[in-house]
Amino acid sequence: MEEPPLPAQPAGSCKPHLEKLTLGVTRILESSPGVTEVTIIEKAPAERHMISSWEQKNNCVLPEDIKNFYLVTNGFHMTWSVKLDEHTIPLGNMAINSITKLTQLNQSSMYSLPNAPTLADLEDDIQEASENQPEKPHFDSRSVIFELDHCNGNGKVCLVYKKGKPALAQDTEIWFLDRALYWHFLTDTFTAYYRLLLTHLGLPQWQYAFTSYGISPQAKQWFNMYKPITYNTSLLTEETDSFVNKLDPSKVFKSKNKILIPKKKGPVPSAGSQKGPSGPPSTPSTPKSSSGSGNPVRK
Repeated sequence: MEEPPLPAQPAGSCKPHLEKLTLGVTRILESSPGVTEVTIIEKAPAERHMISSWEQKNNCVLPEDIKNFYLVTNGFHMTWSVKLDEHTIPLGNMAINSITKLTQLNQSSMYSLPNAPTLADLEDDIQEASENQPEKPHFDSRSVIFELDHCNGNGKVCLVYKKGKPALAQDTEIWFLDRALYWHFLTDTFTAYYRLLLTHLGLPQWQYAFTSYGISPQAKQWFNMYKPITYNTSLLTEETDSFVNKLDPSKVFKSKNKILIPKKKGPVPSAGSQKGPSGPPSTPSTPKSSSGSGNPVRK
């Protein structure tokens, strides 16, 4: 049975082991303009027998880096929000399922009906030719797939065993399954994926940066304001997002104190003109009224 998580706490009051777990990302977020409520839900370490029980139940051997992760914290959940005017908007979300929620991707009929389709029915045995991409996972028995993160409904990050059961640790990869049920390779190891998760700050839909069609225009707005700490800067180039409005966080979240700026009236007066309010633009030959009002007299 999974132990209940400890109460969430502000990142600023993190314990030393939580600070190491987040690789200092909390300090970066807290110093970013507009960011508020940086929170980590502390989770107790998993017991070794829980890991052994999972391996026996699923006939799969977990990679050592995942075992070590669960022995430090049984899952991970870090969130942060943005304050706009009087509203607080939840934005960043970084999560990894606990060992008890590391469940196999459902392959049964969705509605438990005799002829209802399963994920295995999507297999077409047609491999897209690509020199840079490894062979995609299969929904049938050729692959064993476990869900690491449901990505707030934007897809699923999965731990994939590529050679079926019994599954060995060296046969694992981390893949992203988008909402259209297409596979996108992320990393070879869990450690590399965990670094990607943190360096992308949990920004909405960040996993789509590793797809051929990229992130949505709305997500690009947030990416431009809170750039990921990553080498993958091509998705922020001028050519690909020239249609996206450029927002400067220092201006968006600056103080609301209004600064009075004098309104401009008409063209800039010549050096010899008198200071003070003037009437409508007039020709040089038009004399000014002796009263100083500057208004012409109607006839």
